[in-house]
Amino acid sequence: MSLVGQRPGSTPAERPDAPPEAPTAPTRHTVSRWQRVRRDRVLLLMMVPGVLYFVIFQYGALAMNVIAFQHYIPFLGMRHSPWAGISNFQTLFGDPGFWRAVWHTVSLALFQLVFFVPVPLAVALLLHSVLSGPVRKFVQSVVFLPHFVSWVVAIALIQQMVGPTGVLTNLLSGGGDHVVNLFTDPSLFQPMMVAELIWKDCGWATVIFTAALFQVDEQLYESAAMDGAGPWRRFWHVTLPGVRPVVVLVLIMRLGSVFSVGFDQVLLQRDSFGQRVSEVIDTYVYYHATVNGDWSVAAAAGLFKGVVALVLVVAANKVAHRLGEQGVYR
Repeated sequence: MSLVGQRPGSTPAERPDAPPEAPTAPTRHTVSRWQRVRRDRVLLLMMVPGVLYFVIFQYGALAMNVIAFQHYIPFLGMRHSPWAGISNFQTLFGDPGFWRAVWHTVSLALFQLVFFVPVPLAVALLLHSVLSGPVRKFVQSVVFLPHFVSWVVAIALIQQMVGPTGVLTNLLSGGGDHVVNLFTDPSLFQPMMVAELIWKDCGWATVIFTAALFQVDEQLYESAAMDGAGPWRRFWHVTLPGVRPVVVLVLIMRLGSVFSVGFDQVLLQRDSFGQRVSEVIDTYVYYHATVNGDWSVAAAAGLFKGVVALVLVVAANKVAHRLGEQGVYR
């Protein structure tokens, strides 16, 4: 269409032969909140079970922390139990068994942080760089499968393999009278806990690291190879910087549960290894509350664990921000 004779500054809408403009889509500010709720009602309904779980069993349970400051009597309830102030914390901090449980928890958590994170990262690198697509999916599914097995079944399977009458135990003993029992040696408690955790949850972390590796630009590898970088230098200068935000995120999440080192896993093997080497904060709280009936001291121990975990997460997140990473939250 010729523009001869058009006034300077005129628009197509001012010309009689111009087609009508299409109506613009409503922006986020023009859509009301009720319209957004109706539009996303299916997604909101899918969120309801998860929200109810956290509201009832996580945030609702916070109200029970008040019994840490009471001489709690279950028959009287929280409203009528006598007030105790900080005497429960004085009793807790004066108990050598509590500090022994804290030390076992911290040392086991450090073992998990040091040995658990590198293994799924190495498996993800192997799956990403060596294996083909179908083989990668098959291996990833096999590695991920133990994550869906409960700890009760997992410990039973492990005992069938390395227990007193297990398959590997019979092979190691050579059919002789000397039987190697890995579940009764106190010095093997922490290595066994870490090995079981790697076997069970390595696949879950591998999926996360594999997804992070797919986000690394392949052109960076090509450029590094053209510049003469070998496999190790490509891993150090391309792969690690690419997955570093995810590694930091996983480490912060592990720090948040640093005092929750696997209650089910430890409880099922506590009697085998012995209380003096396997007692952690969660089992300390469980036995003090359910066996000894000392609910207030158990609640004080649980509150102490939660406060320390919160401080660790906030501190680790601030350190991540100082290092230029996004962390868990801004």
